[in-house]
Amino acid sequence: MNRRVVITGMGVVAPGGTGVKEFWSLISAGRTATRSISLFDASAFRSRIAAECDFVPEDHGFTPEEARRLDRAVQFALVATDEALRSSGPAGALDPSRTGVTLGSAVGCTIGLDREYAHVSRSGRDWTVDHTRAVPWLYDYFVPSSMAAEVARRAGARGPVSLVSTGCTSGLDSVGHAAEVIREGSADVMVAGATEAPISPITVACFDAIRATSSYNDDPESASRPFDRTRNGFVLGEGAAVFVLEELDHARRRGAHAYAEIAGFASRCNSFHMTGLRPDGREMAEAITQALRMAGAEPADVDYVNAHGSGTRQNDRHETAAFKLSLAAHAYETPVSSIKSMIGHSLGAIGALEIAASALAIENDLIPPTANLHHADPELDLDYTPLVARPQRVDTVLSVGSGFGGFQSAMVLTAPGKDMP
Repeated sequence: MNRRVVITGMGVVAPGGTGVKEFWSLISAGRTATRSISLFDASAFRSRIAAECDFVPEDHGFTPEEARRLDRAVQFALVATDEALRSSGPAGALDPSRTGVTLGSAVGCTIGLDREYAHVSRSGRDWTVDHTRAVPWLYDYFVPSSMAAEVARRAGARGPVSLVSTGCTSGLDSVGHAAEVIREGSADVMVAGATEAPISPITVACFDAIRATSSYNDDPESASRPFDRTRNGFVLGEGAAVFVLEELDHARRRGAHAYAEIAGFASRCNSFHMTGLRPDGREMAEAITQALRMAGAEPADVDYVNAHGSGTRQNDRHETAAFKLSLAAHAYETPVSSIKSMIGHSLGAIGALEIAASALAIENDLIPPTANLHHADPELDLDYTPLVARPQRVDTVLSVGSGFGGFQSAMVLTAPGKDMP
């Protein structure tokens, strides 16, 4: 049984604007949404910059009670889900029993947990906490699967529901898993994606401790510099992207528009180091090769690589090596870019946002640029699409991710069939 999977709906909450149109406008123009942190007082931290979403819950229909109960990451996911379902067509066309949900998140309800710990410990002053000061729904913050359950309720999905948490590859892995659920016949439709709202004192402190984030506090707009020799760490971000995935014939029968087909997916783990990467990029290269094989594609078929491009020296060297291993000579002819240069690194959500960028690159025949790439790194010798978007026919996109724990994932997206609207 050859059950092919296409993206028929898309919703985005991202720094710089909420909605697919706003997201694409930002990244295709090469504009950046990184700035000084405003969500809390970050003056005591080494890195005081982030890519924040301008998000007011009431503007998206949340009541004050809902805004208090639902973690910011859940709110992002629900708004993205609403847009994805609207863009996929009439909800009545979907059978709830054949519709499932897979959501990705690396750090879950971080803001809710951070806030409630401050309440029960009197901002850390009390070693023995007072649990009676916590909100009644604290358990939901502790259990990340509650996020997927909220999305399932919103979508009316009664099929398979799960949450994927594999660090910074969670978004890619969530959508990859959802596609497999459809391919195996357990569902015809999956609402899939990832969400993250990690901009909180605990997260910033953790990345400060390992000096992973940028310290360009005086120049936040250009602080995220993937592939640039002046880079000095990534810029934390937040956001969500959610998709409606459908079995191809199911989508055709209801006349749904397809943005792209998810043709191949694979993941590997380097079993090497919690945060370190092997410079040869072998495990990522293996994931890329397997994803291409699943898609029935050759390296020469790849028109664009949507890179992990976090803005650290070790990552840039690692994935550049992986592209050379997996794509061979074609790596030197293939445009590569990182949208993290514009919207920061939203941990588990970024892989889903990069899938959205990849599908939109196919839809618009346009390769988004790597912003802030002014100084070539002599160690890096591929085409990283600096500063300006590039009009080009895009039929096949390779999107990759790398995460703490050694996770390496790759997805191949292709233009939908000519018989799709």
